[in-house]
Amino acid sequence: MTSSDILLSDLSEEGILRLTLNDVKRRNALSEAMLGALGAAFDAAGKDPAVRVIVLAANGPAFCAGHDLKEMTAGRANADGGKAYFASVMSMCSGVMQGIVNCPKPVIAEVTGIATAAGCQLVASCDLAIAAETAQFSTPGVHIGLFCSTPMVALSRNVSNKHAMEMLLTGDMTSATRAAEIGLVNRVASEATLQDATTEMARKIASKSSMTLATGKRAFYAQREMTLTEAYDYASGVMVDNMLAHDAEEGIGAFIEKRAAKWKDV
Repeated sequence: MTSSDILLSDLSEEGILRLTLNDVKRRNALSEAMLGALGAAFDAAGKDPAVRVIVLAANGPAFCAGHDLKEMTAGRANADGGKAYFASVMSMCSGVMQGIVNCPKPVIAEVTGIATAAGCQLVASCDLAIAAETAQFSTPGVHIGLFCSTPMVALSRNVSNKHAMEMLLTGDMTSATRAAEIGLVNRVASEATLQDATTEMARKIASKSSMTLATGKRAFYAQREMTLTEAYDYASGVMVDNMLAHDAEEGIGAFIEKRAAKWKDV
């Protein structure tokens, strides 16, 4: 299968890019091909001014079952027992997850079915997530002797330590309702209304200045890693630069004058 077969892409007139995992037979596993397709898609979307918001969805009974373990196991046949291959795959996967976070466009996960291991990591890496009532999440590596260490990075940045550790240490499935309670997803919708709920949120975000959204997303993830003082110093500088931008002047003026703002995305 080519990358265009396993990852479908559709851009609406409103600037909503819908990326759909489509490797149904492999439960949308993060194979090398899928990782390559995702990395390229997010990189291209981040540079495309026509894209304002990205929705990441999936076809089939699984949103994403994590790494392709059959593909990974085949790597053990290499002379080094697979060490270099495993390192390469983990680097690719980490690059995709960081690519989502670093993408200037907001990314919304639309989750149906199961999202396990690196699939759960994929959901946690997105800026927002809406799940179907029947969706389930887990980091089940402990069941097969492989702790979900890389999924842990994204998971622990979304939910509290104890909730993250419970998922990581037990490997149990977490329902969509529970995932919303602990902050892994924003909200839950019925399967029938899931796409409508995601599209409604995407449209709301797409109506904003893309410059403002990119500024805010970048600042959010940057300040989170700083001390309180560093964060305020950094965020204050961001606010000053943002105030000098055209869209901030236009937006504030429109608010004062009680009219609709006309964004130039600069």
